[in-house]
Amino acid sequence: MEFPYEDGRYMHVQRPKYDCLLFDLDDTLYPLSSGLATSVLNNIQDYMIEKLGIEESKIPELCNLLYKNYGTTMAGLRAIGYDFDYDEYHSYVHGRLPYENLKPDPVLRTLLLSLPIRKVIFTNADKIHAVKVLSRLGLEDCFEGIICFETLNPTHKSNASDDEDDIEFIGTRQPLTATKKSPEIFDIIGHFSQSNIVGSSGLPKTPIVCKPSESAIETALKIANIDAHRTLFFEDSVRNIQSGKRVGLDTVLVGKSQRVKGADYALESIHNLREAISELWEADNKLSEANYTGVAVETSVIA
Repeated sequence: MEFPYEDGRYMHVQRPKYDCLLFDLDDTLYPLSSGLATSVLNNIQDYMIEKLGIEESKIPELCNLLYKNYGTTMAGLRAIGYDFDYDEYHSYVHGRLPYENLKPDPVLRTLLLSLPIRKVIFTNADKIHAVKVLSRLGLEDCFEGIICFETLNPTHKSNASDDEDDIEFIGTRQPLTATKKSPEIFDIIGHFSQSNIVGSSGLPKTPIVCKPSESAIETALKIANIDAHRTLFFEDSVRNIQSGKRVGLDTVLVGKSQRVKGADYALESIHNLREAISELWEADNKLSEANYTGVAVETSVIA
């Protein structure tokens, strides 16, 4: 990018490296020590026992296998045959969280607002939870938009009725007790107890789209019109970081001081953003200097 001086010479100003900053929400914009993650896990396990009738003794191993192989416990439960209402699940899991543990974060707010770069939230959580967290942190106006569970999963296709296999139900609320027959549950614990099982071989697919699936990340980028090669992705999850890297994103691992494979940067805390990635501000300063010469800089507005 070049700007003319009054004498006709040109000053070269490097184009900013990033057009977009893509942020995970939970345990990225606030610390793990807030306790929300522990409460989420407890609520998921309670839901599995109370609503799905899963034997309590199997819960720890089942949760571990579902999370490891499907990205989220919810995605795993749907994959192995449990049919439930997504809104009810999210309401149960997030509705009882200690949101009062989250406090306004003026330091992070100032950092975000000082960056004139497009900023978008990308979370596996539902919209109600995302909005509530951002509001508690005082960051609700710092982001252009939210890519959430509903963004990637706008419909719920019930697999509980044989004569309605080809119908997509949008916004329906059908409790498990309303189904015509009990679903057939895939025994994932028994599956992995076989010594010859390697990786995810032979596992049923999930209808839920979520991180760390590379296709989920690519879909999110497409929906939000985000160029992967000009985007910096902030995440606390190593596997989400690695998936993001494979689709072309530059990546920042939040909550760790040491980089891992797939991470371009590592931040002990999101508050270390300016010290660790000062280039985000340096590029803007160069453009500001160019503007100071009196040359009009063309900008684009995303409606």
